[in-house]
Amino acid sequence: MAVDVIKTEKAPGAVGPYSQAIKAGDFLFASGQVALDPAKGKLVGGGVVDQAEQCMKNVGALLEAAGLSFDHVVKTTVYLTNIEYFGAVNEVYGKYFQKTLPARSCVAIANLPKGASVEVEVIAYCGK
Repeated sequence: MAVDVIKTEKAPGAVGPYSQAIKAGDFLFASGQVALDPAKGKLVGGGVVDQAEQCMKNVGALLEAAGLSFDHVVKTTVYLTNIEYFGAVNEVYGKYFQKTLPARSCVAIANLPKGASVEVEVIAYCGK
């Protein structure tokens, strides 16, 4: 099975020993994206809505770098530092998935890297 590293400057670089995304066989596994502005390397200002929007833009950049779109995503995991953010993040998230809604998990956790409030990771199907 072929394994390819997916890398783009349109999404934040890894903040640890991992890849932005890996294409393995017919699947793309994207590392979780927090709301880092890829040009500045800093968390975007504003609240959780602004952070969710940047997370989704970062995910979109990884998908694009692999020649994919949000329509290829089959599974997501959303991490929130406060479950009360669920509704606001859900509204942003819903703008990006129009055609086929992927399976999803959403969990509240204590902390995220860089002080982020939300993180989104995806698995996409690259096959035909």
